[in-house]
Amino acid sequence: MHGMSLDIKKKFSCHSDRVKSIDQHPTEPWILVSLYGGQVHIYNYETETTLKQFEVSDLPVRAAKFIVRKQWLICGADDMQMRVYNYNTTELVKKWEGHSDYIRSVAIHPTLPYVLTSSDDMSIKLWDWDKGWQNIRTYEGHTHYVMKVVFNPKDPNTFASASLDKSVKVWGLTSNHPHFTLEGREGHTKGVNTVEYYPGAEKPFLVTGSDDKTVKVWDYQTKACVQTLEGHQGNVSAVSFHPELPIIISASEDGSVRLWNANTYRLEKNLNYGLDRAWCISCKTGSNSIALGYDNGTILLKMGREVPAASMDQTGKIIFARKNELITCNVRTAVETDVPPPDGEPLPLPKKELASSEVYPQMIEHSPNGRLCAIYGDGDYTIYMAVAWRNKHFGQALEFVWGRGKGQFAVREQTWRVKIFNDFNETHSFRPDFTAQGLFGGVLLGIRSDEFVCLYDWNGGHLIKQIDVVPKDIYWSENGEMLIIACENSFYLLKYNAAVVNAVLDSGSPIPEDGIEDAFDTDIQEIPERVRTGKWVGDCFIYTNSQNKLNYCVGTRIETVAHLDRHMYLLGYLPRYNRVFLMDKSLSVISYTLHLSIINYQTAVLRRDFQAAEKILPKIEEKDRTRIAHFLESQGHKIQALRITTDLDHKFELAIQLGELDIGREIAERDTESDHKWKQLASLALSKWDFGLAEHAMWKSEDVNGLLLLYSSTGNAVGLQKLAGHAIQLGRHNVAFTSLFLLRRVGECIELLLKGGRFPEAAFFARTYAPSEVARVVELWRADLAKSNPVIAQSLANPHQYPNLFTHFMEGVEAQKIFFPYLNVDPHDLPPASDYRKHVKDLERDLIAEAELFMQRKSVSQTSTAPAGSSNNEDGENEEEVEGGVSGTVNTTPAPTTTTTTNDDDIDLL
Repeated sequence: MHGMSLDIKKKFSCHSDRVKSIDQHPTEPWILVSLYGGQVHIYNYETETTLKQFEVSDLPVRAAKFIVRKQWLICGADDMQMRVYNYNTTELVKKWEGHSDYIRSVAIHPTLPYVLTSSDDMSIKLWDWDKGWQNIRTYEGHTHYVMKVVFNPKDPNTFASASLDKSVKVWGLTSNHPHFTLEGREGHTKGVNTVEYYPGAEKPFLVTGSDDKTVKVWDYQTKACVQTLEGHQGNVSAVSFHPELPIIISASEDGSVRLWNANTYRLEKNLNYGLDRAWCISCKTGSNSIALGYDNGTILLKMGREVPAASMDQTGKIIFARKNELITCNVRTAVETDVPPPDGEPLPLPKKELASSEVYPQMIEHSPNGRLCAIYGDGDYTIYMAVAWRNKHFGQALEFVWGRGKGQFAVREQTWRVKIFNDFNETHSFRPDFTAQGLFGGVLLGIRSDEFVCLYDWNGGHLIKQIDVVPKDIYWSENGEMLIIACENSFYLLKYNAAVVNAVLDSGSPIPEDGIEDAFDTDIQEIPERVRTGKWVGDCFIYTNSQNKLNYCVGTRIETVAHLDRHMYLLGYLPRYNRVFLMDKSLSVISYTLHLSIINYQTAVLRRDFQAAEKILPKIEEKDRTRIAHFLESQGHKIQALRITTDLDHKFELAIQLGELDIGREIAERDTESDHKWKQLASLALSKWDFGLAEHAMWKSEDVNGLLLLYSSTGNAVGLQKLAGHAIQLGRHNVAFTSLFLLRRVGECIELLLKGGRFPEAAFFARTYAPSEVARVVELWRADLAKSNPVIAQSLANPHQYPNLFTHFMEGVEAQKIFFPYLNVDPHDLPPASDYRKHVKDLERDLIAEAELFMQRKSVSQTSTAPAGSSNNEDGENEEEVEGGVSGTVNTTPAPTTTTTTNDDDIDLL
C-alpha cells in the first residue's frame, strides 16, 4: 500500500531564540511564540512580519496562549509570574504570582472564563478572570513536574495532565482528585512531556509523548494503550492530533517532526528542517497548517489540499467527505422552493451518510458524464457507480485523473510511471523522460514537471504538445475547444485545434519531440489572476480567485459575480436554476445567481453571431441589461451597448463617446444633479460646432469659464453682460472683471475691485484706464491701509497733491474725457467681431499724444476767440463753452478710426 499523499509546503519561517511554546490565532494569520530569552512575539505569517513584541521577563517564558474572546494573551514564566496582555495595545492587563516554581503549561477553557496552569511545583491551578483572576481550585496528585495540561474538547469539564512522574491523569473541574491515571505496564517508562486529545467525536483518544522516545495513543474510556509509535531518537517533546487531517504529529529533541497515519499508525513523513531540537506544535481548526517551534526559530507548514474533498454532478447531487465518512446531499432541495435562497447564504441541505471509506479521501471527483465517482486517498483509488454506489474499479496510485471517454482515466503510480485506462482496461503504461510531479485530466492527459507540462493523447499516449509553464491546474471546456492553464500568478487561455491533431495522428507521420506545432493557436491570452478553483459552462469559465472573488471569464472579459468573505471552492453550475454553487472548508454550501442567458448572450457576441444574441436578449432581465451593455462596450460594440443599457450614467457616457448630442441632452435634463454631465455635453457640443447647445449646457452647469471663452470668442457682448452679472452673484469676480473689461465698463471694473478689497489693483487699473478716478481710489486705499500700517498709508501719493509724481497724468484725464463716450456703449451697439479688420489700426494709436495735441489746440482756440487784453471769465462760462465744443467735436468724429489724429488733416479739423 502506498503512503498518504501529503503535499507539504513551508509557508513561513523566522529565526529566533529557543521557542518554548507556540499557538495559532483561530481567525487571524498570527502565530504566538514564547521564547527562552524571556520574550513573547506575535508573527503575521501572511506578511512574514513580527506584529508585536513583549519583553516579559529576564527568565524563560515556557507557556503562552491567545484568549481570543478577550483579545488577550496569557503567559507564564520561570519567575513564577503569570501575565496577561492586551495583544492589540500591548498593555499589561494583570500580573500575579501563579506558582511557587517554573510555570510549564497554560490551557484556555473554550467557553467559561477559566484558565488552567501547571508547574514544576507539581500542582495544577484553575483561575477565573471574571473574579479578578482568583484561584478557584488547585489540583494536586502528581509527584513530579506537571509538564502539560489540556482541556477535553468534547467535554470541557474534564482535562488531562502529563507529568515527569511517568503518568497521565484525567481530572474533572469540580473535583480536587483525578478521575483516573494512565500508567503502569502499558504506560511510558520515563517522564511524560505532553498530552493532547483527539478533536473528533468518533474516537475517545489521547496521545502522549515521553522521554522514553515513544508516542502512545490511549483510549481514555477503556484506559488502554491503543498503539505505541516508535522511531524518534530523542525525547518526544510535543504531540498533536491534526484537527483536519488523519495524522498524528510528534516533535522530538532529535530535531525531527514525524507525521503518523492516525488510522493505520504508519509513519508517513519524517521532517527535519535543521533548526535543532523541536519543542512545540500548534494546529488550527479549519486549516491544514502546522506551526512548529525549534531551538532556532519557528516554521509554518501547509499540508495537503485545502480544497474540500467534494464533487457535484449535473443533477445537483453532492458527495463529500468528513474525515473517513462519505456524506451526500442534493442542492435541489434548497433551490426548488417558492422563494429562491438568498445569494451567499448557507443552504439548508439535509445530509445523509453514504458510506465509510477505508482510506482518508483526499479527492472525490465525478466522471464527466456524472455516472461514476472516484475517491482517492492514502495511495489508493476506488471508482464507484454514482447512483447505486457499487465498486466498479480500484487500484493503487499517487494520483488519479479522468479523461473524456468511457471508463477513461489515468493514474500516476510513482514519479516515473503513468498508466492510461480506457473502458477500465489498462491500455498504455509509459515512463516520461522527466520526473512526473502531477497529472491533469481532460481532452488530453497532462503530465507536469518542475519546468513544463506535456499533453498526451489518451488512445496512443502520443505527445501532442509541450508547454513551457508550470500549471497548478488545467481546465478544459465542455466542447474541448478551449483550455485554461492556471499557474501561480496568472492563467492562460488557449484554443485547441483538434482537427489538426487528429489529421497528424491519422497520417501516422512521426511527431516532433516538442509535439505538434499547430496543436494550439498561437494567439495565447494571459490574464493576471490566480485561479483557486474553476469550472467551464459552455464558453464561459467560472472561477474563484486568490482575492476571494467569484468571477467568470468570457473571452478575455472578466466579470465579478460576488465578493466572498472567506475561501470558497467551486462545486459547479446548474443551468436549470441559474445558480453557481460553492463549498467552504467547513463543508457549508452557498450559491449565487448567474443567469445562463447572460452567458449565452456574451458567448454569441464573442462569436459575432448577433442574430443569436438578439434572440437571447429578451430573456435577460432588465436589472442585468447594464452588465450586458458594459460587456458590449468592452468588445467595441458601443452602439448596441447604448441601446441596451438601463443605467442612465452609462447611457450618457456612451452617448458622449458616440457623439449623440440629443440623447446626452435628454439624460442631462432628467438628472437634477448633473453638472458634470452638462460640462461633458458642452465640450462635445463645441467640438461639433453646436454653439447653442454648448451655451445652454454651460449655463446649466454654471461653467462661467466656458461661457467667458465662448462669448469672447464669438464676440457676444450681450452674453458677456449677462455673464458678468451672474459671475458677481457666484462670487467669481475674476470672470466678472474680464467680462466687464471686454465690454469697456471701466468704471464697473474699478467698483468690482474696490468691492473685493483689491485697492492696489484698483488704483493701478484706474491710473491706466480711468485717471480721473485715481484720486478717489488712492484715498480709499490709504484709509484701508491705515488700519494695519498708518505710516505706509501716509506715503501713498495722491495725484491732486503731487502732480509732479504722475507723468502725463493731466493728458490721461483729458484722454479719458475725449474717449469716455466710446467706452460706455450699449452691448447691442458694439461692433461685431467680424469688423476686426476695420479697426485693427486703432491698436497703434497713441492716446496720450492725441490728448496733448487736443489740449494744445484747445489752448489756441481759447486764445483766438477771447477779446484783446481780456482773460477768461472767473465764472467759467467760456470754459463750459469750450468743453461743450470739444464734446461736440468728438461726437462728430468717431474714436475708433483707421486714420491717426496726428496728420495735418486732423489738425485742421480740430
